[in-house]
Amino acid sequence: MSNALYWFTDDLRLQDNPTLNSTLYACKNILFIYVFDQALFMPTNYSHVHLGPKREQFINDSLIDIAEQLQQLGYELHVFQGNSRDVLNQVIEQADIDIVGCHAGAGYYEQALLSDIKSDNGCVRFIHQHNNLLFGPQQLNDQDLSGSFSKFRKKADKLATTEPTEDVFSDTLPLPLNLKVFNSKNYQLESQYSIGHHQFIGGERAAQNHLEEYFSKPAASTYKLTRNALDGKYSSTKFSPYLCVGNLSPRQIINHLMQYEKENGTNESTQWIRFELMWRDFFHHKAMLKGPMLFKFSGVQGVRPLTSYYPQRFKSWCCGTTQYPLVNAFMKELNETGFMSNRGRQIVASCLVNELQVDWRYGAAYFQQQLIDYDVASNWGNWQYIAGVGDDPRGGRHFNIEKQTQMYDPDGSFQKKWLCGSEPSLVDVDMVDWPVMRTDNGR
Repeated sequence: MSNALYWFTDDLRLQDNPTLNSTLYACKNILFIYVFDQALFMPTNYSHVHLGPKREQFINDSLIDIAEQLQQLGYELHVFQGNSRDVLNQVIEQADIDIVGCHAGAGYYEQALLSDIKSDNGCVRFIHQHNNLLFGPQQLNDQDLSGSFSKFRKKADKLATTEPTEDVFSDTLPLPLNLKVFNSKNYQLESQYSIGHHQFIGGERAAQNHLEEYFSKPAASTYKLTRNALDGKYSSTKFSPYLCVGNLSPRQIINHLMQYEKENGTNESTQWIRFELMWRDFFHHKAMLKGPMLFKFSGVQGVRPLTSYYPQRFKSWCCGTTQYPLVNAFMKELNETGFMSNRGRQIVASCLVNELQVDWRYGAAYFQQQLIDYDVASNWGNWQYIAGVGDDPRGGRHFNIEKQTQMYDPDGSFQKKWLCGSEPSLVDVDMVDWPVMRTDNGR
């Protein structure tokens, strides 16, 4: 009689979860766990924590949803806080686990953790695959991923998108496996709550509701025209928070998109939604290929940017007190809500790297801490693009902030919404971060 453990990570859903399905089919008894790794709450990521409070709450919401769904099926979700490796090893030993199922993430450190746990438990069968991709790793080779996105897209356009898997929870299910004695710290799940000006409630059911709602409206047919808007509920899809923790799979989105196109027609905007999901896949496959190089200052290019770490400049950027009002508005939005438009992310990243000449890794780490929809592959991959150390054939992106302001906030309404009369900084610093008063209005 086989005992299985399913370890939820960035796949917090029951539907279209291939690894979960395979684990359910392979065992007689099963238990479910999630671990908040204690290292995520330590400021070891360029002096920032790996998991900020807003994303923690979003994950918390998602776990409440998973726990309620599992409870209806007769199961319990065990949520712990501690060292993931230690917790998994203890559960495997104490519950006499034969099979472990889990999502195989794109991040180097997540892959290393899984490898360590497998090496600790040589007699246990591990079932793992990447649950959150359009195209499986077996559909692509290193040559397909050796260049820019354009090369990847040419190959991806010819590939069949993986279909959503059928729901197996209607079949005969394994019996619940009890975890009687366990000495790791339990994590207390708390009720959902509203976040600032944006309300992102995590959970598979909330994600499904948003997916249905988005495609019930005509927004998909105008997506390309509105996607660069700085605000607005339907200007962009807002799928990213649900994708990052696995409340939704990209396959589910494509499935709904195809149905929408069948009923409403295909145009450049609907194609652009597919295009954006391809970008996400590109970054995930690249992250798996790059490994630790995803986090290196010189990236995959091996060329060190002409930037450094200037504490005062970086602090001003984080707090939204630079000399650039649009950048300040974006950063204040991020700090209050945990969210920012894609256009905003590009502008503030370019500002940090090019105008403020700060090491891009500090910006990537701050985004990791603050964003509800932080995704290791997309976040660090996009920052490498901006810094000119990634796969961008242009060798970096430099946005003209004044021009961007005129294009995307010509009447200043977005700035008024977030700045509320606050003034930009009038103090800069020299190369050793000593204060220097500016007399040129920051130009």
